[in-house]
Amino acid sequence: MKKEEILLGDWQRLLLGNAPWEFMLEVFIRTIIVYIAVMITWRLLGKRMNAQLTITELAVMITLGGIASVPMQLPDRGILLGILGLACAVVFQRVYNLITFKSRKAEVMAYGDVGLLVKDGVLQLDQLNEYRISKEQVFAGLRSQKITHLGEVKRLYLESSGLFSVFKQDNPPPGLSVLPEKDEQLHQGEPHDQAFAACLHCGNIVKQTELKNKACSNCQENNWTYAVAA
Repeated sequence: MKKEEILLGDWQRLLLGNAPWEFMLEVFIRTIIVYIAVMITWRLLGKRMNAQLTITELAVMITLGGIASVPMQLPDRGILLGILGLACAVVFQRVYNLITFKSRKAEVMAYGDVGLLVKDGVLQLDQLNEYRISKEQVFAGLRSQKITHLGEVKRLYLESSGLFSVFKQDNPPPGLSVLPEKDEQLHQGEPHDQAFAACLHCGNIVKQTELKNKACSNCQENNWTYAVAA
């Protein structure tokens, strides 16, 4: 657009660009048609698109938005081209789902694998580092499940969808507190186990009589705190 064509008081250009006012009605009709096409596409992609999205499903969703926006707004672009793009997205997702269904390797490449973050009350630090999950994120997830210390956790998995799955111990041993450090009042109210100490870094539990300022056998750190009694 040339510089001399840009006028501050040109409200038609500001509101509609170079399209005539009649194009407003056309945009309304285009939007209805494309909206219906997107809803049909969404239905064909399956119920997973309404739940927690995986990486590929999120990519498809963003693609749908990009495909749908053009035929709704540009007068020189036909609606059929947008509908063709939506159909291609459906075919691609269906084919990719079939490939991941038949191939475990392709499934792991597309969606990632399950991560084991806590095992028998002890943080798996290598897994936390691999998946770039902080201890506070783990503790926040456990607190949302009404868990107060790691001894209650038999297994904590990080699912490929990004959600946490928690399996509790039937008879929980003492464990490291997962309550926020700054909430001193809650910490003071926790029952302290007099026989065990907890590694502040990974949650490993050792007997007080075996401690003697030695490093943790699990993470080699030497920072201990009280264990919460079961």
